[in-house]
This record gives sequence, C-alpha cells and structure tokens, in this order.
Amino acid sequence: MGSFDGVRWAAVLLGAALAGQGVAQEPARPPLASVSHIAVYATDPAKAERFYVHDLGAVKLPDPEDPRGMRFHFAPAQFVEVLPLPAGETSINRLAHVALNTTDAEAMRRYLAASGVRVPERLNRGADGSRWFSVVDPEGTPVQFVQPPATLPAIPVNPLSSHIMHVGFIVHDPAREDRFYKDVLGFRAYWEGGMRDDERTWVSLQLPDGRDWIEYMVVGTPDGRGIPSGMTAANLGVLNHFALGMADARSAYTLLWNGNRLRGQSETPKIGRDAKWQLNLYDPDGTRAELMEFHAIGTPCCSPFRAPDPER
Repeated sequence: MGSFDGVRWAAVLLGAALAGQGVAQEPARPPLASVSHIAVYATDPAKAERFYVHDLGAVKLPDPEDPRGMRFHFAPAQFVEVLPLPAGETSINRLAHVALNTTDAEAMRRYLAASGVRVPERLNRGADGSRWFSVVDPEGTPVQFVQPPATLPAIPVNPLSSHIMHVGFIVHDPAREDRFYKDVLGFRAYWEGGMRDDERTWVSLQLPDGRDWIEYMVVGTPDGRGIPSGMTAANLGVLNHFALGMADARSAYTLLWNGNRLRGQSETPKIGRDAKWQLNLYDPDGTRAELMEFHAIGTPCCSPFRAPDPER
C-alpha cells in the first residue's frame, strides 16, 4: 500500500521549493488521459464472452497480461479484461483491478515512488509490447498504469459504444482516497451527487490530462475498508462498474432490442441524477455495465459539472 505520511509530504513540498534554487527536481508526472480497462473475474468464461461480444459488441482478443484471461476491446486501447475466478475463491468480489493509460509507464513508476507511493522494482511487459505496473490505492483497490503498445490492435467502431469513459469502485473515505488521486495524480472534480440532494455518495474525478473519469462509490464509514459486512453480491456489482459512452440512449436501446441483446436484463433507459440518460446492464457475474450519454439533458442534482464532458 502507498505510504502517505506527513513526513513524506513535507519532503515533497520542500523538494518543490528547493527546485527553484537549483536543487534537482523530483520526477515529473507523465500524462494520464484515458481509462485503459477494468479487470473482472468470471465464474463462467463462455457466458461472460457472450455478454461482452454478442450483447455489448466488443472484440475478443488474447490477453497479453495473463494468458488465462480474455480481453474484450471497445477501442484499440480500451477493454474489459475477464479473468477466471481463482480456484477456491469464496469472496463475492469480482473486481480484480482498474487501469489507466499513460504515455510512459517507467516515468510514472518513478514519479509515484518519488511521491511516497510503494511501487514495484520494475515494469511488467506484455507479449504485445505493452508495459505496466500495479499499485494499491489508500483503501487497497489495485490500480494499474498501462503504457499501450506501439502498434495497437485494429478495432472496428462499435455501433453501441467505442469508449469506456469511466470506472467506479467502492470507497469508504473520499478524503483518504483524494490524497492519492487528487494530490499525487492530479485528478480534478467533475461531478458529485447521490440519491438525495444533500448526499455525496457518487464522486466523479476526471483524469488530469483527459475527460475520462473515475467514480468513488462511497459506502460504509471513514475507518472502513473493503467490502462492507452484509453487502450482497448484486449490490457490490452495481458499485464496482464501468461505463460506456453513448451518443443517444434511444438508438442504443433500439440496437440492443433488435439484436436480441437484452436477454436476462430487466432495466430500461432512465435519466440519472446527473441528468444524463443511462441504461444499466449486468454481466453474468453481476458487474454493471453502465451505458451513459456523454452530455446531460438538463441541470443535474447536487452539484454542477465542474469540467467538460467526455467526447465520443
């Protein structure tokens, strides 16, 4: 886990001050502009494949990171990674990790190390030429930083969606998480809200160099960690999720309906509290795939949007 102690932060601030006096500066953060992927576990890979390929229209490719897994691409550098559920696993958790794209994984590794985050000694390298490493955020969620390969796979435009525009996961204490995502990585506020106007249980932070975002799904108490006791697998799948951007909810639903892609799904399009049309679908293990329009149709609840919307 990253170390975010006050001594380290004092050292970082002192280093920044001394940089103007000719003292060597700490490494700069390379750009973070887009979501790379979300990795989830599946109890039945064949059923998962049908959902991601037939229902959502993704392109299946081998997994250069883990030969046991599969990648379902929505864009050349954006995909859902599906891994077999480990033998003997009894947890209801189906989230393996979330991942962000960077232009230089090694520079990001050095930057995080200089910022007091515990990082691996070296990068991982995939068969496709990609490079990546993993850390855990202050609450223990695994986060990968991925440098895509020089030659990306050719992925045709998906009529449903070709853009994973956010990933969301359980958070207990937003202030604790902010020390990593905002203070170290430079994420910025996008929107926040909840089921009531005075709630802030969904906190969206945009990547520092792009318009994709992560979403804190706030549960439990500030001293909590992991999956709250008593939480069901269905509720956990709603919280740990990913979102596909769509231009028009009516057209997307029509495509799904006419393609017999809604088998086993019960939800219909609706307007969310952020005033965006959305449609929730669920993979066979309960992970939520949230189809969401890029732009709100009116004024959202709870807070204004504080940054530009993603583009298609």
